[in-house]
Amino acid sequence: MDLIAPADDLEAFLAMLPPDIQTALEKDTNGIYEIVMDLGRLPEARYLDRHTMYLSDKPITNADLEAAVSRIGQFSSDNRAGIERTLHRISALRNRSGKVIGLTCRVGRAVSGTINVIYDLVESGKSILFLGPPGVGKTTKLREMARVIADEIGKRVIVIDTSNEIAGDGDVPHPAIGRARRMQVARPEEQHNVMIEAVENHTPEVIVIDEIGTEMEAQAARTIAERGVMLIGTAHGNALENLLKNPTLVDLVGGIQSVTLGDDEARRRGTQKTVLERAAQPTFEVCIEILDRQTLAVHRNVAEAVDQLLRGWQIHPEIRRRDETTGDFKVVQKPEPTVTVSMVEGLEPFTSDWASPKETHLKVYPYAVSKGLLERVVKTLQLPVEVVKSIDEADAILALRSYARAGAKIFSLAEAQGVPVYVVKSNNLPQIQKALREALHLEENAIGTVDIEGDVDETEIALEEARQAISRVMDRLEPHELSPRKAYIRRLQHQLVERFNLSSRSVGDEPMRRLRILPPAGVQKNLGYI
Repeated sequence: MDLIAPADDLEAFLAMLPPDIQTALEKDTNGIYEIVMDLGRLPEARYLDRHTMYLSDKPITNADLEAAVSRIGQFSSDNRAGIERTLHRISALRNRSGKVIGLTCRVGRAVSGTINVIYDLVESGKSILFLGPPGVGKTTKLREMARVIADEIGKRVIVIDTSNEIAGDGDVPHPAIGRARRMQVARPEEQHNVMIEAVENHTPEVIVIDEIGTEMEAQAARTIAERGVMLIGTAHGNALENLLKNPTLVDLVGGIQSVTLGDDEARRRGTQKTVLERAAQPTFEVCIEILDRQTLAVHRNVAEAVDQLLRGWQIHPEIRRRDETTGDFKVVQKPEPTVTVSMVEGLEPFTSDWASPKETHLKVYPYAVSKGLLERVVKTLQLPVEVVKSIDEADAILALRSYARAGAKIFSLAEAQGVPVYVVKSNNLPQIQKALREALHLEENAIGTVDIEGDVDETEIALEEARQAISRVMDRLEPHELSPRKAYIRRLQHQLVERFNLSSRSVGDEPMRRLRILPPAGVQKNLGYI
């Protein structure tokens, strides 16, 4: 159960406030989060899970602010101060001449039980990164983790305490961090140096750091992790995806590099030639997104999650929720499991029995099969299937027969990856539905059917057919004809072909008029087309 800070801590917090504000707060301190005092404005109290309320009908004066500042510690260069032997934090607003014209006074709490929900991860010894918006308890969790690891697990823990926010103001650390030691940081811009100093001088097994926010701090964090020290920290950002868009902090999750693929590899992956990939192993092995004070999203394998995000896939972290009353927790969403499928005699897969669509998940790579058509079937029939862009991530391959004849390259690729190949005669709904039934080991009547007239866009199918044909022409350097289409659809196909620096022409008479895609100009001349 959550425990508020000791009474003397709250008394010290109230003592710095003007008398009328103290009187108003003493009536209701339950869940108080912070007090805001701005010059010339009414003082406000902010409560956890409740609205803001005014504490007085008198505006804050210069005398109120000066009296409050006189009762707290010295402000650091980042305009933060504290009250000695407490966890409270006071942040200042200044005018252009440096005078304090506002204070944000946050109540610091030593809360027990907040890490029960992740105790298994704490015991694992893996480096853990916390993300989440301000005010959801990131620092509170760091504080308790420092105590638990030092006192209960028995490891050597050092807290890098910028602005004395984790272990409180003053030279003696607050009891909330237990036997963990604390290194103070004189100026925020020196935090990265103190991080390295801690490793070099004090032989820690675990380092706890709040608010990694600069490139130098990210580099220091990597250096610490590479020396085999468990790192527990927080960073700016609400979710793992935010870090990938932050050039300053992206190194914490492995960094991103641009990679140019060869033609064969790009076709195999179904991507452009230039793609983004993870540059290195992440500094933090586990990432925890704090959704609210009682709910966490856990990424157990940061490297895998980052790879999936860079491929444009949706990730499904484990969601854990803590009961605020009992302190117990439960997993309310498990990561989507995947199915391992192997090759037997070339094409026949073996796997465990499938239970229901919600409990299984099959990743399928379409090879010359219409991706749009496949996705429409999966969505309409609500099948436990994900259409992926790379053979590397596939559990099964769905291939068009004309591209998957005996000796075709797709079979050697499939064998190398250890996945089965399901062959369809043509790009049509019955064939795709039949192949998916086989891949999912379902009976013929286990899934419904899709009406091509009502559920599939002809334009979508035609453009997907053109994409597959373009790949074939570039691969085999020979012309390829598409299915007959209406004039406006052929025009779209022509435009798509031009994007790949190929040429095309319409052949035949209506209603059988169709596109013929030609290889590059040099090849056409040798073949006598021009």
